[in-house]
Amino acid sequence: MIIASRPLIGDEQLNQIKLVMEENPDINISRLSMKLCELWNWKFPTGDLKDMSCRDLLRKLNKQGKIVLPESHRGSRAHGNKRRIIPHMEHDTTPIAGSLSTILPLSIEIVDKEGTPEFVSMLAQHHYLAFDRTVGRNISYMARDKNGRPVALLLFGAAAWKCQGRDDHIGWDTMQRQNNLQLVTNNSRFLIPQWVRVPCLASYTLSQISKRISADWQAKYGHPILCLETFVDEQFEGTVYKAANWRFVGKTTGRGRNDVHHQRLLTVKSMYLYPLVRDYRKLLCSETNLIK
Repeated sequence: MIIASRPLIGDEQLNQIKLVMEENPDINISRLSMKLCELWNWKFPTGDLKDMSCRDLLRKLNKQGKIVLPESHRGSRAHGNKRRIIPHMEHDTTPIAGSLSTILPLSIEIVDKEGTPEFVSMLAQHHYLAFDRTVGRNISYMARDKNGRPVALLLFGAAAWKCQGRDDHIGWDTMQRQNNLQLVTNNSRFLIPQWVRVPCLASYTLSQISKRISADWQAKYGHPILCLETFVDEQFEGTVYKAANWRFVGKTTGRGRNDVHHQRLLTVKSMYLYPLVRDYRKLLCSETNLIK
């Protein structure tokens, strides 16, 4: 399967962007990105437009001074970061304890629209990072014990745009990363509720999901996943990921993607990867984006 790469941006493409804005003076960045994706045939294999990637490209071109986005659109991301209020649901917090075998079989479900309120409510109340919203392509899972009670919640979404330890481990260059980053997904939330005390549950759940997530992603978005990543805050040991055979590939600088002053503003995190195919590095470094 061929994954469409980002269009090369030259004078012709810059003129196309400017022309679309001139012909549509009231256009916002969302509509602009969709029009450009159609113009450039920049789509996923499912036919969905890569409008989120296009918006990032437009903001980058604006920052470089190659185009001028209207002031109201340049500020739209900042306004969009306002944290939304998530209604809290009541959850059964009766302790669940014992060996893993006592709660098997687990039922691991992809969280659908109907299950989303329970999922986001539990994360918002019981995960140390809480929950705001999902951005871009993502899949959520909820694992339930044999009695139907939630015992693990996991959210996978967009991979980090740039991270030296991971990028050095994979060995891709900037263009390869831009083309193939969509084949990596980030485990951004993992919650075992504090009333659940079952040894090996976390690593077992990770193992079960790693066996199916690529097929689930293929079914939802039309392309597979080749590698999983996660970032573990320095206050934690990363024991769960180590037990599930994830590979430590380095530590972050603590600066974050928006840092311009080269100062540590965030906590340092340990980076872990879990390859889903043997030749993941070769595929992620492919110039042709061919997934066999």
